[in-house]
Amino acid sequence: MPEFLTLLPPDQARDKLLSVLSKAMPDSETLAVDKALGRVTAEDIVSPHPLPEFPRTTVDGYAVRAQDTFGATDSLPAYLHLIGEVPMGDEPTFVVGAGQCALIHTGGMLPKGADAVVMLEYTQTVGAEASHPEIEIFKSVADGENVIRIGEDVAKGQVVIAKGTSLRPAEIGGLMALGFISLRVVNKPRVALISTGDEVIEPSQHPRPGQVRDINSYTLGALIEKSGGEAVRYGIIGDEFELLKTAAAKALSECDVVIVTAGSSASTRDMTAEVIRQLGEPGVLVHGINTRPGKPTILGACNDKAVIGLPGNPVSALVNGYLFVVPVIEKLLGVLPKPKATVQAKLTVNLPSQAGREDWWAVKLSEGKGQQSGVRYQAEPIFGKSNLIFTLAAGDGLLKIHPDATGLSAGEVVEVVLI
Repeated sequence: MPEFLTLLPPDQARDKLLSVLSKAMPDSETLAVDKALGRVTAEDIVSPHPLPEFPRTTVDGYAVRAQDTFGATDSLPAYLHLIGEVPMGDEPTFVVGAGQCALIHTGGMLPKGADAVVMLEYTQTVGAEASHPEIEIFKSVADGENVIRIGEDVAKGQVVIAKGTSLRPAEIGGLMALGFISLRVVNKPRVALISTGDEVIEPSQHPRPGQVRDINSYTLGALIEKSGGEAVRYGIIGDEFELLKTAAAKALSECDVVIVTAGSSASTRDMTAEVIRQLGEPGVLVHGINTRPGKPTILGACNDKAVIGLPGNPVSALVNGYLFVVPVIEKLLGVLPKPKATVQAKLTVNLPSQAGREDWWAVKLSEGKGQQSGVRYQAEPIFGKSNLIFTLAAGDGLLKIHPDATGLSAGEVVEVVLI
């Protein structure tokens, strides 16, 4: 098996897989904005009007002409005639002239003639019993102070959300502010999950000695859903080549990506690589990644769809799901490039590594002594073998040791990818 003899670095292996996948625009659907959290926009969203559509105040106070407050101080206040109150939710009918002001509340429309607002706490009413009392101003304001002008947030015709944006709560609110109640989003890629092995049983079953419950379908399924895909489970397939080939072919015809867990090592019992070769062209692209955990990972493509074989060990499968499955889903969604969520942390112990191999460690983050050096967190490695899922469940993030390093030293500041 020549592909397994050449171990590629993870970044190079991932690029090789992504390069053969189609760049065609995925299908899309129309969805209500309030149901679109986490979905990816299929087109640019253009503002139909400026936002705000009218000048409005950001504070409670008095709408004024800024020039009428020039030089106002506690010891030498300015005096302006109160001519009315701005109605909330309606347009004021009066105009603020020289030496005049109007009471206005946060969000209210700035009346014509006014160009600024003095905050309420810098004012005092004089002659409140009079029909037109005066307002004492103790602080001058500049033109535009405490005011949002027309289009200051968004201009008419502006692209406010680009195609390929994963919608967060802020974007949902922005769409509603512009009157969008529906939009086009990219269809979720369907990702097939096949677990293999005579020893693997459903989580609801009680294992006999020698049997293990299926973990990978559920950890990877959760990762797929979190990344914007739709997980489709095809059950557990025993160690029979034709059964696996039949299940994989069905999954390939019905889904956009196929993932097979276990059956990816060089053992004679393992069949995933041969199944991928027979499913379609180009077949196996990479068999073996120069990383730990997950060395026997298989990356392939059949009929323009990614087919990935992941190790059966749960930690290996999930870590390599982050490295290879998530980027495939993001490519199919057309997601705009975005930085990973990371933090800087001080390593608590020495970590060994083999030069020439990329190592990934689960770490627990805590606040404490690291703050003395300007680094908020400490990173404590979680030691455990690749079949111990709770070593990863106990972690807050993953730490990468570059292949050109022979390890990391205690006290070293490292970058942790949050999971």
